[in-house]
Amino acid sequence: MDIAALIAWVVTALGGFYLLGTWIRRGGTRRQQTGATRLPAPVVFGHFALAALGLVVWVGYVVVGTTALAWTAFGLLLPVALLGFVMLARWIPVHRAHATTSGTRGETTNVPAERHFPLPVVFAHGLFAVGALVLVLLTALGIGDN
Repeated sequence: MDIAALIAWVVTALGGFYLLGTWIRRGGTRRQQTGATRLPAPVVFGHFALAALGLVVWVGYVVVGTTALAWTAFGLLLPVALLGFVMLARWIPVHRAHATTSGTRGETTNVPAERHFPLPVVFAHGLFAVGALVLVLLTALGIGDN
């Protein structure tokens, strides 16, 4: 189950890298621009940093097998998930506004950077993240071991 969690985590990270790159490329880090983002940079980069650190710890667990590393990785995932839900809650109105105004002219000025997130990528990122969280917890509890 530890390898399944690793795979889910890596797939989640790939989607996260794509979303982060889109957010940065579309001006998410530019605070002075009106409408640049609804996602605070500390939340975005905190989510990224904790997730990356947790993944490194999880790789350490897969290599070494120490239960403390599994619980540490799970502990790191909890604030990652919380920050992810915060970003999701702030992204949903942006996505809805885009869905209701698509097709109008001049829609590319003063829009939040996260409006450019593709719905399938956001959905897959969240789905794989939940899967990774559950698999890490089950592994830390010793459920599903050989």
